[in-house]
Amino acid sequence: MLEQLFGSKTRVHLLRLFLANQEECFFVRQLTRKIGAQINAVRNELDNLASMGIIEIAKADNDDDMEGEKIGRSSGQRKYYRINKDCLFFPELRALFSKSGVLLEKQFVQRLSRAGTLQYLALMGYFVGESDAPTDIFIVGKLSKERVTSAVRSLEQGISKEINYTVMNPTEFTYRKELTDRFLYEILDARKVVVVDALLDRTGVESKKQTAGERVK
Repeated sequence: MLEQLFGSKTRVHLLRLFLANQEECFFVRQLTRKIGAQINAVRNELDNLASMGIIEIAKADNDDDMEGEKIGRSSGQRKYYRINKDCLFFPELRALFSKSGVLLEKQFVQRLSRAGTLQYLALMGYFVGESDAPTDIFIVGKLSKERVTSAVRSLEQGISKEINYTVMNPTEFTYRKELTDRFLYEILDARKVVVVDALLDRTGVESKKQTAGERVK
């Protein structure tokens, strides 16, 4: 949908990446790897976004480990890119991509449902603005590992961000719960959006549900 609106898949992936990582700066080759696009296409879209003031260009001291674009042949500096929060369209872009993210999450749930028996799904961490959460997605069910991985990779590509996810089958979940496994209870106690819950209500563990409107903006 956004590709049709913006007229460029590369532009959409770049905007989604910048908006999902508002405090980070990226070099051209980093962006190329993260969104899986050709470097020339990335350069062209960066020029377009910079000319509109949506992103800004900053300079970094030369470093052998950095892969940024050299500003000049004799320059000891390289340039990197980040979202421009002072851009007039920044609030509207953030809201638009946030709504698009809801659609991606819905598609993700549909993919997981086709992977087997999905008993519990919670979005946390990145999805609720908690950077120190133990994981971003917690899944319990009898599911095909290959299909779960495929669903997660598709979601990562859609939001242009790597996701930490944890999958347990019902037997492992029950075993860890009975042992009062620290990692499991950190997940259960974390702030989250519970999308599917056909498990916790029967296990005596309180489910911390949130509606989409309660998510951290």
